[in-house]
Amino acid sequence: MSGVLRSGSSNWRRAATVVLVAGWPPSSPAAGSLPPPPAEDFRMLFLQRSQQQGFSPGAHVFPGGVVDAADSSPDWLGLFAPHHRPPYFGLSPAPFPRTTFPVLWPTGPDAAKLDRAALPDDIALRICAIRETFEEAGVLLLRPRTSLAPELQPGRALPAPENVDDWRERVHRDPHHFLRLCAHLDCTPDIWALHSWSGWVTPFLSSGSRRFDTAFFLCCLRDPPPVSPEFVEVMGYQWLSPSEATASFTSKEIILMPPQFYEIRRLKNFASLSDLHKFCLDHALEEVERWMPIILQTADGIIHLLPGDDLYIEDSNLLNNHLSTEKKTEEIMNESKKLHRIVWHNHHFSSIYVTVQSKYKHVYPKNYIINKSYL
Repeated sequence: MSGVLRSGSSNWRRAATVVLVAGWPPSSPAAGSLPPPPAEDFRMLFLQRSQQQGFSPGAHVFPGGVVDAADSSPDWLGLFAPHHRPPYFGLSPAPFPRTTFPVLWPTGPDAAKLDRAALPDDIALRICAIRETFEEAGVLLLRPRTSLAPELQPGRALPAPENVDDWRERVHRDPHHFLRLCAHLDCTPDIWALHSWSGWVTPFLSSGSRRFDTAFFLCCLRDPPPVSPEFVEVMGYQWLSPSEATASFTSKEIILMPPQFYEIRRLKNFASLSDLHKFCLDHALEEVERWMPIILQTADGIIHLLPGDDLYIEDSNLLNNHLSTEKKTEEIMNESKKLHRIVWHNHHFSSIYVTVQSKYKHVYPKNYIINKSYL
């Protein structure tokens, strides 16, 4: 096995995404003609990216986007006052870990944003995820300013105002308008409903490719809110359970990138929304794992190596490189014992192998191996 050196350096843009999970009783009016989930009583919101997007065109993703300076503006301090005090406004301090591999030092606009930040990183990332969910899907994850105690049960999204399209256009032009919308509605972003879930750093794929350092949050809602895609960056949306998303992926109905597929299979561990929500509450103080996959190019495929795997190497030289081998994927699989990897066969078929345990009492997906007849 040898490393293939790529010249040039890459910058990672800070981003946040929210896995929006909603309870789905059989009588839910939003369910339409869809059958109730086969195994789980909840579904996740997926947005299909426009084919004109430069990053993952056509893929089904969770709502989210890049952090803006507005997400850490000092003006938020006045909106949260007097009921919620800085720096964490009653949110249990559990900063997103920044010391694990890779340690990234943003430059350019991202560095300037961090320098001017008036809010902790963990708060700004949540506000970013909530703002992007409104921009892309029209869903408002807000709560009244006078609401003091975080809810111990899944909550509900705030009904959208009548002039929602006007507000979305304003926020799209200038993210500072999201704070003005919250002030207009006398609400704050419901940062307490977003639970730290994971972090993914875009690995080296090709020279010049876009790369993101993305915080994944999970939000549980009692029922699915109305969704109105903005139809510029987004082509459409679907509510799918983990089982349904897997089936749609393998039947070539949707495209999923490796992090999204991994998270879907992780959520497959939960049969009910209540169990998932309780898990989030019970693990609020546990550290969140943040990963940058190491890409191993085999003779007939691609393997995304994750921490704990026999072949995972914490080496800064791999930030702008990937590994390569003349061996076939099956040979590599047979040589390893400790497995934590995603085998990417093509845009519709991936396998997940996990024989390691989480360091922080989180859940990992169970092995999911695609039948060879599909390949």
